Amino acid sequence: MASPPPGEAPAPPHAVKRGRYKLLALGAFFALPVLAGWVAYLTGWVPGTTSNYGTLLPPKPLGTPALEALRGKWVLVQIDGAACDARCERKLYYMRQVRRAQGGEMRRVERLWLVTGSAPVRPELLAAIEDTRIARGDAKLLAAFGAGEAASEHIYLVDPLGNLMLRFPRDPDPSKMVKDLERLLKYSGIG
Repeated sequence: MASPPPGEAPAPPHAVKRGRYKLLALGAFFALPVLAGWVAYLTGWVPGTTSNYGTLLPPKPLGTPALEALRGKWVLVQIDGAACDARCERKLYYMRQVRRAQGGEMRRVERLWLVTGSAPVRPELLAAIEDTRIARGDAKLLAAFGAGEAASEHIYLVDPLGNLMLRFPRDPDPSKMVKDLERLLKYSGIG
């Protein structure tokens, strides 16, 4: 141990011991994350899965007049025929409820029903889905959403830049859809 400067008394032994314990504790504090990472690596631990409910899709631009009119908004999209069976009506209802559940942020979200075929939509259904935009889906646009019948089984989300980005599962859980959309609206600087 080095001798103290002239005129100063040497540190008491218990103070030196306490200083050493503090140094060891500080070293352990900084070494602990490295040690924990090493143990996690050796045991094969993998962090939890993603927190989103819908399936993230590679962003795909959808340059179509129906979506260009809604540019700058998040758009919930459904693809179905004009006959609209019970599943179709349920998806329209879910889209309306998910949008309404956003509260003050619902102005940032729109709904679009891409109707396949040339048949007209039932008037009573039009009254029930007020404010839902309806457009005829051409073959090129429908192909962007997926192959054939599979595209009509899902609800999709298009970002404010016009990119297809998220697909909700068949028979979705609306409460989980609400959480996904809330999170997107919270952290998005656009739309």
